[in-house]
Amino acid sequence: MFGIAKKIRAAGVIGVNQRNADYILKYNSRRFYPLVDDKIRTKLLAKKFGIAVPELYAAIEIQRQINDLPKLLSLHDDFVIKPAHGSQGEGITVITGQTRGYFRKSDGSLVASEDLKFQVSNILSGIYSLGGQPDKAIIEYRVKFDPIFEHISYRGVPDVRIIIFMGVPVMAMVRLPTQESGGKANLHQGCIGAGVDIATGQTLHAVWKNSVVQDHPDTGHQVAGLVIPHWDQLLDIAARSYEMTGLGYQGVDLVMDQKFGPLLLELNARPGLNIQIANREGLSPRLKKIQVKHFSSVRERVAFARENFRSIYV
Repeated sequence: MFGIAKKIRAAGVIGVNQRNADYILKYNSRRFYPLVDDKIRTKLLAKKFGIAVPELYAAIEIQRQINDLPKLLSLHDDFVIKPAHGSQGEGITVITGQTRGYFRKSDGSLVASEDLKFQVSNILSGIYSLGGQPDKAIIEYRVKFDPIFEHISYRGVPDVRIIIFMGVPVMAMVRLPTQESGGKANLHQGCIGAGVDIATGQTLHAVWKNSVVQDHPDTGHQVAGLVIPHWDQLLDIAARSYEMTGLGYQGVDLVMDQKFGPLLLELNARPGLNIQIANREGLSPRLKKIQVKHFSSVRERVAFARENFRSIYV
């Protein structure tokens, strides 16, 4: 047991306690948390900084507004319903179309308007929110992912998670939906996490349920070797999140839309650590390199990341 722990530390892998004590508590002021914990505030903030986000169609804040839901939904063929303060992908419903008075979910099943009203009511009650507090329901644009991901994603939208420290992109992975994850890009629900080389945007080996895999379990296609489009732009958006939120250590989640290109999906003040498994590399050495540096611009921070954090597996 002690031998394994020693090897993990030697590899520079950080755990939850070290992440919390050395980075989140030290570099993330609590007063900035509401900016990222509330997805509506995050959208408004991103637009203020000129960063594109999925369009917000409507926000439902109180139970009596649920009666207006059928009218709101009739304006859009497809959309996403999610909690404003949700976590780990819970409470999200993706609608891909409407047929004969029913709504078609991303898994192909049909739901009635009353089912969606019940879902929104649950969101407002706080079932899916951080701390179980009363919440708001967001209805937003459904991202149509870039076709380059078609063979390594199952009925869902892949997203890119980039860890940012003091405005510098540190480590990245792409999360690929599976049948087990219900088409959601969430590791806790069974999606794949594939490491991404910061320097080139190329996918590396992947992890699925804490096991290293080569192929997508549903499509059978190899995950490694794909170059993610718009990589320069994704790194720029991620690096700019530092000025946007004031958080020194955060996770930036982005998606690539067919029509609109890179979109900021959400920000996370407490990003998970499985990204280290997906990259087969610990965060600690990279974080320590940044701690002794001073940067004067976003461009300089991105250039530093690309020069210093190239994966040895490319």
